[in-house]
Amino acid sequence: MKLVKATEKDIPLIQELAKRSWENAYAEILSAEQMEYMLSEMYSETEIESHLQNSDYHYYLIQDEINGSYEGFIGYEHNYEDKTTKLHRIYLVPESKGKGFGKEALLFLNQKVAENGNERIILNVNKYNSARNFYESQGYKVYDEGVFDIGNGFVMDDYLMEFLIHK
Repeated sequence: MKLVKATEKDIPLIQELAKRSWENAYAEILSAEQMEYMLSEMYSETEIESHLQNSDYHYYLIQDEINGSYEGFIGYEHNYEDKTTKLHRIYLVPESKGKGFGKEALLFLNQKVAENGNERIILNVNKYNSARNFYESQGYKVYDEGVFDIGNGFVMDDYLMEFLIHK
């Protein structure tokens, strides 16, 4: 596996990977309408461009070095809060789950966070998403929960998780 820094030319690929992974991850959690709304808002070309123009926000494509295919992506933001990096998104296409790509991407993130001088990683995970188990297996802990209004009559009902970087 290798992580490839994404650029504006990769926006269509990020959008495609998001759609493929969301259709699998959220099919039984979110309505089709909410999924469509969130994908159109969170993964619009304008939204991703604004992230890529933020020097603290980074996208990396997760690539299988054996066949060259893109298996997913990770998007995170350093200095989101004091000495804290926020993992905004990490998604794998369904056929790539269980192959170690997610674990390797989190280890990569830990390294980048330590290099940046941040001491904590935070993320939101839907309360009904089995990804919580994956994060806990990697040392993340639930520290709070919240319901967030995301517009159009939809909410995100999430656990807030954190991982402390050991120096």
